Formats: sequence, structure tokens, C-alpha cells
Amino acid sequence: MVKHIILWQLKEECRNEKDAVKQGIKQGLESLQGKIPGLIEIHVLTDGLASSNADVMLDSAFTDEEALKSYAVHPEHVKVADTAVRPYTRTRVCMDYEI
Repeated sequence: MVKHIILWQLKEECRNEKDAVKQGIKQGLESLQGKIPGLIEIHVLTDGLASSNADVMLDSAFTDEEALKSYAVHPEHVKVADTAVRPYTRTRVCMDYEI
């Protein structure tokens, strides 16, 4: 199994609508469950502690590295990324690893 973890910081201009943006990211990404082959689980966390310097975290698991690669270009994922994530985020840090 492969874990795919991403941390995002929102753009400064999204600060006034921060909660709505975070909910949009969460709903969009979590809606991919059951739509993409090899995606085992997907969770988006939006309520970090005050000590956090990221606004949103994606915690997902895939059957293998090939499934992760397929997810990256899957039309359903690309649609969510292009409409609910990329327009609102300024930084992205990713770590993928096998467990």
C-alpha cells in the first residue's frame, strides 16, 4: 500500500472565505472515494491546531504506486484539483511512501 500525504497553505486573498474554501477542498477530494481505481481511502483534515502552519491536509492511501500515478491524471481528480484546490492554494508539500 502507498500513502499520499499533502499539506496546503491557502492564498492570502482567500482568508476571508477560509472556512468555505477548506470545506470545498474537503468535499471535492473526499467525493473521489469509490470513483478512482486503486484509491483505498481519502480523508481531508481542515481543523489543525494553532501551532500548525498548513491549512489543509490530504491523507490518502492507494493499492500501489501505479494506482497513485493513475489517480494523479484521472479526470475526476483533475477536475476537483482544478476547481476546488489549485485556485485557492499557494503552497503544496507532498510525501508519498510505502507501508
